[in-house]
Amino acid sequence: MRTVCGMARRVQLLVGIWRPAAVPVAAVRPLAAGRSPLLSGRIGDQRRAGVQLDQVDRTTCGSAVLVALAAWADPAEVRRLDGPSVDGPGRREAVGGARAVAAGAAPAVSAGFGMRYDARQKQVHRESARFWPRALGTLPWGMVGWLRRNVASAGPYRVRLVDDRDARDVTDVIAAIGVALRVGRPVPLLVGPLVPRHYVMAVGLHEGGWKVYEPTSGQIRALDPALIGRRTLARILGFDRLHAALLPS
Repeated sequence: MRTVCGMARRVQLLVGIWRPAAVPVAAVRPLAAGRSPLLSGRIGDQRRAGVQLDQVDRTTCGSAVLVALAAWADPAEVRRLDGPSVDGPGRREAVGGARAVAAGAAPAVSAGFGMRYDARQKQVHRESARFWPRALGTLPWGMVGWLRRNVASAGPYRVRLVDDRDARDVTDVIAAIGVALRVGRPVPLLVGPLVPRHYVMAVGLHEGGWKVYEPTSGQIRALDPALIGRRTLARILGFDRLHAALLPS
């Protein structure tokens, strides 16, 4: 059975709305020397100042992805989250009783990182779901609009729906994501069961596959893109079906 987004993609194809043979990707702005984006790019847990870089609640997976993408593209986002730097050994903080930071974890980041990180996700959620009930998460067009308004340095993104029952469509989107990753452009992905439910983000290449940030766990995980066509993504990403990709252009 096709997903909701798969049916919409099918309609796009039937009425002749765009099936590009190749997806152009805008030139990548090189990262400034000394940059320290939130995500390390290594497989496994992602932490900063001892804080797990996970989503703050069940509705903010998209916001966690947007914050990570903004931090990749704009050093000001990282400075906003880090706060004033402090000298000396790291400090211990507790955020809502759930974000205890180990002493000495990151002496250059001020106490309160976890609070700022959580608050930033909630702010981004409000801004990216302006005309959509926030209890339902964020629409992919809201994600793209937020990036356009707030993170011009990330470059333009567009919503690419996916019909994972169409082998050619799956091949096309895997190729497009691969093009983006090879030139260093992260790609947010929308997954779910028959309806879209959860955002993750492909951030790089890994042993013939992709490295994907999964914000529920706050981890980067290795993903074989062949699982998209098999509709068996759940073991890695929590849900089996790919609904859409936010592609740079």
